Order: sequence, then C-alpha cells, then structure tokens
Amino acid sequence: MFTRVTRTAAVAGTSTLLLALAACGRGDSESAGDSVSGSVAVDGSSTVYPMSNTAAELILEDFPDIQVSVGFSGTGGGFEKFCGGETDISDASRPIKDEEAAVCDEAGVDFTELLVATDALTVVVNPDLAVDCLTTDQVISLFGPGSEVDNWSDLDPSFPDEGITGFIPGTDSGTYDYMAADVVGDDSEALREDFESSEDDNVLVQGVAGTSGGVGFFGYTYFEENEDKLKALSIDDGAGCVAPSAETAQAGEYAPLARPLFIYVKNASYADNAATQEYVDYYIDNLTAIAETAQFIPLNDEDYAGTQAAVESLG
Repeated sequence: MFTRVTRTAAVAGTSTLLLALAACGRGDSESAGDSVSGSVAVDGSSTVYPMSNTAAELILEDFPDIQVSVGFSGTGGGFEKFCGGETDISDASRPIKDEEAAVCDEAGVDFTELLVATDALTVVVNPDLAVDCLTTDQVISLFGPGSEVDNWSDLDPSFPDEGITGFIPGTDSGTYDYMAADVVGDDSEALREDFESSEDDNVLVQGVAGTSGGVGFFGYTYFEENEDKLKALSIDDGAGCVAPSAETAQAGEYAPLARPLFIYVKNASYADNAATQEYVDYYIDNLTAIAETAQFIPLNDEDYAGTQAAVESLG
C-alpha cells in the first residue's frame, strides 16, 4: 500500500527529536557508533513506514555508517519479501497470517514479533453528512462482502436519505486486512467490491471529502492530518458511542477498531548483523518518542515492557 510516505509534521518532528535526544544523551551507543557499519533492509506496511523511517534517520546521528533502506510495499508484500530472504525487518499493520508464517518456516526464516504502536482505524464521512456514530453491526453491514447497503437510511431510518459512495484501501493493505478479518470477521476476509479502492490514502481522502454521502476508513493519524476535510464517526460496540483518539485506543475503549502495529525482526539478521541489532535496539529504546514524532499512539507501559522483553530474548 503506497500511502503516507510524506509527512511534513513527521519530518519537522524528526529534527526536534534529534535535538532532544542529543540533549539528554543516548547511552553508550555514541562512543561505539563509529565502529558499527552495515546495511539493514526494511519493507512492508506503509502505515508503519513513518516510524521505521524516522528510526532510520535518527540512528545516523550515532551510527553514520549504518545504512537503513525502508520500503513500503504493503504488509502482505512486505511479508513476501521478508520470508523470501530479501529483508531483515518487516513492517506490519496486522499480525502475520498463518499461511505467511508457514512460508517463512519453510524457508527457514525464524522471526520475532515486536509491538511498536497502536492505531485507531477511523471511519470517515463527508463532513456535511448528518451521521455521527455507527454501531459495530452497522460497520459490518456497510463494509462487509456482498453488502447491498447503498443508502444511509438503509443502515438506520433516522439517517439521511443519501446515497453511499465508498472509498477503501486496496487489498494489499494491512488496513484492509484488519477491517476484513478483525472487524467484519467474514471467513472470506474480504470487503465489498463495489467501493472504489486505492493504494493511496490521499485518493481516499479526496474521494470522501468531495462526494456527498462519501465514506471510507484509514488510520487515525491520517484522519488527524485531514480533519478539516472529513468527519470521523464514533463507534458503538455495545457501551455507547466512542470517538477515535489516542486515549480511547490505548484504554481499549475504541473497540473493535483499535489495532496494533508491529515490526517483525529476522532472528538471524539480529544475531549476525551488528547493523540490524543496533537499529532494532535504537528503535525500541526510543520507541515512545519515535511513535509520537511519526504521529502514532505510543504503547502503554505494560505493552512497552512486553516489547522490551521480546528484544531481550533476541539478544
């Protein structure tokens, strides 16, 4: 999924973070920085791309001879490269699927999953639409495979008599996969096919913003960047309408649309490539600052401790 690869705020934030980390010091890495060199290949989710790219830019300050290439071929495409031996780290906006893990296993690729941030999948509509909240069942009815819901009043008679035009991520996207498998939950792990799909979130924004009755979904931070053009819907999973936010996602209140974001590290790369080890360690040591700079929701203390423990197991 080729989206969100340019973030003005993230670029500016990276400069600020560099100054902050330099001011407070970064441990013993600076004295050892010049002695470590090598390359690290990262690919996968475009949702996670800003985090991994920020980490790649920051580590150059301490390790100028470490070269990190960060691609964004989508979660599924990233796992294909990862299991095919092309990359050291795979960014993912969903957990690896059983069939993908089986490919890695057959290829002898052992890996460790690291939770790096939280995101809130956000359903957005044209700002003029008189709809503010959907139940989880209505989300499923709206986006599920084979859906014939083509008017907002079909979802609820109190909703406006307005035709629905949908704009959704492409099928290579982990965002698509999460909505299909974890929210809709259909065995086909697919969504309706009559909505326009795109690998570019900017196209989705333009479609929803420019279409009366338009609806779509993507990550929360991308909505934040475009909230002047869109309206985010609250979601009612049985406990009342809950708006997407960092706080509701971290607290588990924004169910079932809050989702985890991951990087997958090839164990052999971490063990045998000093550059990969330094990059991963640096990434996780500065994870909260990197997540905030890349405009994602940082992990709570419990989840961060789990990620740190997983890195220690790699060592």
